[in-house]
Amino acid sequence: MFNTLSGRFLVLTIAFVMLAEVLIFVPSVAGFREDYLQTRLERAQIASLALLADDMIDPELEKELLQTAGVYNVVLLRDEARELILSSPVPTPVVATYDLRDPSRLRMIRDALVRLFNSEDEVIRVIGAPVRMGGLEIEVTLPAKPLHEALIAYGQNIFWLSLVISGITAGLLFLVVRVLFVRPVKAVVGSMISYAQAPEDARRVFEPKSKLRELREAEETWHDLQMQLSAALKQKERLAQLGGAVARISHDLRNILTTAQLFADRVEMSEDPGVQRSVPKLIGSINRAVNLTEATLAFGRAEEPAPLLSRFALIEVVDDVVESERLATGENDISYGVDVPTQLVVRADREQLYRILRNLVRNARQAIEATGRAGEIVVAGEEGPEEWTISVTDTGPGLPKKAQETLFQPFAAGVRKGGTGLGLAIAADLARGHGGRLDLVRTDEAGTAFAVHLPRGLDGGAG
Repeated sequence: MFNTLSGRFLVLTIAFVMLAEVLIFVPSVAGFREDYLQTRLERAQIASLALLADDMIDPELEKELLQTAGVYNVVLLRDEARELILSSPVPTPVVATYDLRDPSRLRMIRDALVRLFNSEDEVIRVIGAPVRMGGLEIEVTLPAKPLHEALIAYGQNIFWLSLVISGITAGLLFLVVRVLFVRPVKAVVGSMISYAQAPEDARRVFEPKSKLRELREAEETWHDLQMQLSAALKQKERLAQLGGAVARISHDLRNILTTAQLFADRVEMSEDPGVQRSVPKLIGSINRAVNLTEATLAFGRAEEPAPLLSRFALIEVVDDVVESERLATGENDISYGVDVPTQLVVRADREQLYRILRNLVRNARQAIEATGRAGEIVVAGEEGPEEWTISVTDTGPGLPKKAQETLFQPFAAGVRKGGTGLGLAIAADLARGHGGRLDLVRTDEAGTAFAVHLPRGLDGGAG
């Protein structure tokens, strides 16, 4: 119970109420002590009136009067003369004198606390002002132990009364907290547990009910979060289903296009001039369709395999990429430059790094070809203290503003007409698989530059 919010609130309420009672108890004890002593003075004054009425009083009656007043001696100051009115033997010397005529509040509290914790059988003197003009001053001596016992009894009564008040107050607050706070919070927690079991079930979405502003805001926030999460899960499920369907269609379409490509190659040998003019366009269209289906299948896989890291000279992979692109360039006026030290060794997945650089160089080549002008592509590599950096720079027309906003998103880049938008997305994904990243360094009318960063931490800091 005490590990719950309401249980701890109950304990804290009792503690704070008891603390408040203690703060009230201290001055009230001082007031009780003052009333006690003032009552003894008044009784002593009444007892002295009997003697003043009759100078000759029986010793037994005098003793009874003193016992009734609860004092040992009574001294009155009348007409500037002090007179011992009633007296009896004092068992011990007087240890303290208290003047009740004009005491300070702090002094009264201090004296009350001292007497509360002092159980010695002592004799004290009390001085006060007589009531009803009974003289100038009255002084009595009395035992201190009855005062101590009275203070203890008073303190016990206050303690039990405070405990009862604390219990009742804490119980009422406990019920209020459970109704106004704990119950709504438990409803939200229960909704979280229920929603986690079946987030796609719209019936499990929590409906705000609290009328308290703070709890209402929390409930509305949780409701909005559930709605957003449910929508995201539905969209993810639909995209997964769509991806599976596209992958299956692309697989079958690739097979059909491959067959069509074979027939197109045979048709290309025809000597008919019309066929000769149409075949290149047909082959180009089929090749683009094949590339699209292959890229879609590659990206549609659940995830790329983890890179198989090995050490190799970077120049080997760069040369393979450049040579492949040179063959694809044909007679176009595009030159390639390689600025990679022959001794530069990296640690990466050779095939995946080839795919990253091939995508970047191919995009650069196609961008330059689209301009119909000559251009240059440079692949450079360098080794830093923490990472290897491989850059691909071209002198193409630069990337459109729209393409830059969705550069690494699949099917959304739109860098060139007829492109799939998958090349950069796949390259960025492969770079992240190495613990690195693919960055767009710059793009303008003078060209575009990308940089692949591979952390050396994978190599334990070795070069």
